[in-house]
Amino acid sequence: MSTVSTPGRSKLGWNLLGLLVFVVAGFPVYWMLNTAFKPAKDAIDPDPSLLPTGMTFSNFGRALDIADFWGPVWRSLLVSVTVVVIGIVIGLLAALAISRFAFRGRKIVIVGILAVQMVPLVAMIIPVFLLLNDLNQYDRLSGLIITYLTFVLPFTVWTLRGFIVNIPKELEEAAMVDGCTRTGAFVRVVFPLLAPGMVATSVYAFIQAWNEYLYALMLLSQKNQTATVWLGNFTTKHGTEYAPMMAGATLMAVPIVALFLLVQRKMAAGLTAGAVKG
Repeated sequence: MSTVSTPGRSKLGWNLLGLLVFVVAGFPVYWMLNTAFKPAKDAIDPDPSLLPTGMTFSNFGRALDIADFWGPVWRSLLVSVTVVVIGIVIGLLAALAISRFAFRGRKIVIVGILAVQMVPLVAMIIPVFLLLNDLNQYDRLSGLIITYLTFVLPFTVWTLRGFIVNIPKELEEAAMVDGCTRTGAFVRVVFPLLAPGMVATSVYAFIQAWNEYLYALMLLSQKNQTATVWLGNFTTKHGTEYAPMMAGATLMAVPIVALFLLVQRKMAAGLTAGAVKG
C-alpha cells in the first residue's frame, strides 16, 4: 500500500511547492494591481484589505498628469529596443565564433564573459560615469545604450552559445556537402533552429534594459529620464502617492506583458532548447 501511495504523495508535495512559489512570486503583482485600482485613501490605510474594497480609474489619470508619461516611455522603448537589436547581432556573431571556431585565447574569452557578469553593476557606476563624461556621452541616450550593452552583451553571448552548442555541427557539414557555403549553411540550417533561442534571449535582454533604474537615474537628467526614473516623481516632500505610483507601475508593465504574449510560444521552445552541453 505504501509503495502505491508514495508517488501520489510526492506529486502532491511538488504541486503544493509549485503553488507556494506561484503565490510568493505573484502576490507583489496582485498587490500592485489591487493598489492601482484602489481609492487613494484606501491605499494608505494602516489596516489594508487583501481583497479589493472599491475600484477607481482616477489613479491612472493622476499617474498620467503628475509628469510627462509618454516621453519617458518612448525613451525607454527606444533604449531597450536598440540595446536588444545591437546586443543580438553582436552577441550572435560572438557566440558563433566561440562555439564553432577554435582560436587562441578562446577559453580566456569564455572565462572573461563569466567574470564580467559576476561584477556588481553598482561597483562600476563611478568609472562608467567618468568614462561617459570624457566621451561627451553623459545625459545622452546613446551613452545609456552603450552602458546597457556592457552588461547585456555578456549575458547574450553566453546564452546564445548554449543554444548554438546544442545544434549538431553535422547539419552544417551536410549542407556544405550539398553545395552551401558556410554562410549559406548557417542561414538555411542553423539560423531557423536558433530562432527560438534568439527570441528568448531578446526578451530577457529587453527586460534587463527596460527595468534598469540606477544607471538611468545617474546618467540622465530629468528632461531625458526613462520610465523607471519617472516613477520616482510620485515621491514628494509631502510623502509617497502609493495608488498613482502603482497605477504608473501597472502602465509600465503593459509593454512587457504584451511582449510575452506575442512571443510566448517561441519563448517556451527557446527555454526548452537552452540546456548547455559541452
